[in-house]
Amino acid sequence: MVRTGRPRKFNREEAVSRAMMLFWEHGYDSTSLAELKKGMGGISSASFYAAFESKDALFKEVLARYLATFGQVSASLTDPSLSPRTAIELTIRSSAKMQTEQTHPLGCLVVLSANTCSADNVHIRELLTKERAATRHKIYACIKRAVMNEELAESTDIAMLTTLFNTFLEGISTEARDGIPFEVINAAVTKLMEVWDMSK
Repeated sequence: MVRTGRPRKFNREEAVSRAMMLFWEHGYDSTSLAELKKGMGGISSASFYAAFESKDALFKEVLARYLATFGQVSASLTDPSLSPRTAIELTIRSSAKMQTEQTHPLGCLVVLSANTCSADNVHIRELLTKERAATRHKIYACIKRAVMNEELAESTDIAMLTTLFNTFLEGISTEARDGIPFEVINAAVTKLMEVWDMSK
């Protein structure tokens, strides 16, 4: 008699990591439930719903995992030991490095996962918009701190500079997906930071 052995134990951590790569690569709408179940180790529908309840709930868990790992490239924005200029520059360079690495999907999951989505999934787009707004606010706070510390001129247009740096940061995703190498983006960051220096 053939012995089938015990079924392989479901590894939740591994399953979430695999789901993160799928959502990161294809976006929320384009990643089907069938693709998720297959990519997460060929789990059954019953196992999927027992573990995650829904695709929405899984995505929220994936987003939390991403922010706690790859998303930490922006952690310098809230590091009070860094000067505002250093905090912003380090965030942009670190993000460019991460987004262009070949060990995972290119670009940023928060930027790319739901730029467009069906009417049924607007709540996912709003969730990611909220996360991007949080990063934008951190950049704004850095620039405001620089003005208060007289590292930037009192006349500095904080809203404009925030938009400039945040637009560059979010734009890295498109450049990375289009195959622009880190070295080119990194050189552009050096040029970008000249705008800060001219605002002193």
